[in-house]
Amino acid sequence: MGQFIDLTAADGFVFPAYVAEPSGRPRGGLVVLQEIFGVNSHIRSVADGYADEGYLVVAPSTFQRVKPGVDLGYTPDDISAGSALKAAVEALPAPGVIADIQAAVNHAATAGTSGKVGVVGYCWGGLLTWRAAALVDGISAAVPYYGGGMTVGAEVQRHPRCPVLCHFGERDRHITLESVQAFARAQHGVRVEVYAADHGFNCDQRASYDATAAHQARGRTLAFFAQHLA
Repeated sequence: MGQFIDLTAADGFVFPAYVAEPSGRPRGGLVVLQEIFGVNSHIRSVADGYADEGYLVVAPSTFQRVKPGVDLGYTPDDISAGSALKAAVEALPAPGVIADIQAAVNHAATAGTSGKVGVVGYCWGGLLTWRAAALVDGISAAVPYYGGGMTVGAEVQRHPRCPVLCHFGERDRHITLESVQAFARAQHGVRVEVYAADHGFNCDQRASYDATAAHQARGRTLAFFAQHLA
């Protein structure tokens, strides 16, 4: 079990982050970026799971700049509330929440004895992970899971500064398979994996959870981080 601590961004903004520590010496640091539902029980369990694999894990509250203490479930009302909060954060002037992700990476680098940090994010957190790979200093590997918006528009033109592994579901109604294939063609250096699954397939609290796809993606993610954070 982890605990919440306060982190401070470069502009002085203070925000909470859930930190989960391994039982022994950390093999590296990881930043876990939330869905549109806050640092809820699922995201905390994801962080705990990576800590069990030996990583020092930091899951920052990326909603804190617009609303504190967000911890939503997966009902239609929760989806509506989370979507509105995401829109509010996306509307913040630059660098916005990227400053908070930078602070989380900095903390993970300091607390994780290897100094190397990876970032993994889900849904909106997947989009933030993709942006972080291009904009945040100190990231050695990034893994976006079904990042909404990252396969269209200006996001496709970003230039990641670290190795990137992307996971998508071929039945995702929010991220078309055509856009994923176009993204893969545009980003030759990015590894793209597609699963016979829907959006949110990694989350065991959602109806779209797919145990087979989640297991396969997790195995690939752990191998990717082992390779680049060693």
